[in-house]
Amino acid sequence: MKKRFVLVLVAVVVLSFSLVSCAPPVPDVEDPSAEVLEPTDLGGRQLVWAVDNAYPPFSYLDAEGNGIGFDYDLAEAICERANCTLEFKEFSWEGIFEAAQAGEFDINMGGCTVTLDRSKIIDYSDPFYEYGQVLLVRGDETEITSEEGLMASEHKIGTQAGTSNEITAINKFGEDRVVLFETFELPVVALLSGDVDGVVIDEVAAIGFMGENPGELKIAFSLTGGEFLALFMPPGSEIQPAVDAALNEMWDDGSMQDLLDKWFASEQ
Repeated sequence: MKKRFVLVLVAVVVLSFSLVSCAPPVPDVEDPSAEVLEPTDLGGRQLVWAVDNAYPPFSYLDAEGNGIGFDYDLAEAICERANCTLEFKEFSWEGIFEAAQAGEFDINMGGCTVTLDRSKIIDYSDPFYEYGQVLLVRGDETEITSEEGLMASEHKIGTQAGTSNEITAINKFGEDRVVLFETFELPVVALLSGDVDGVVIDEVAAIGFMGENPGELKIAFSLTGGEFLALFMPPGSEIQPAVDAALNEMWDDGSMQDLLDKWFASEQ
């Protein structure tokens, strides 16, 4: 019995050495030469930044066809701080959240209102602006002076479909009086041509269109307040910590306020 036990023990030891010798080498996961990046450093990564190019003051085209606006300046400022490069890619608002979910871009335009429903399917940055929705009218308008007066009239109200502005317009004035348009600028074009009498729009966008059409447009009155704008990204985005850090750094050094004053200042 002792002889058999010794033979079994020897076999086990030999087998153990064989398994060890055949096992693949354990990789050295702690390479001292590898650069370790902080979550706020994107390591030169290129970001695809979605723009609309028809939504002043966020993103639109100048007379030479170059993209300008708050989004362009903000993107440059973020990448300067987060160590990234930029590729601007044009998207329409329709289907933009589906495009985000599909990962078709890394980060999107600044003119996005924070809502609970949207937060379920996209990732938001920290908010960067508090605003309200307003009623934009023609510069020579004299009849539309209050929300109560407008509700009692039969004036047609335009706004963009699929936005928080659509919800506000329908809730305030009724679905039958609201004319929906597919893109940001079309309700304003309709207003200028007399096809609608007012446009429900974000305050900052109203300011942008007023700047593009001096003297032809004005804000009649405010409709809502206490809403927030933020950048948004695909769900589970790896760049969110770097974006938030850059935004907070811009608040600390005053550059965010400079951008807001540059693009959102009202001259009315």
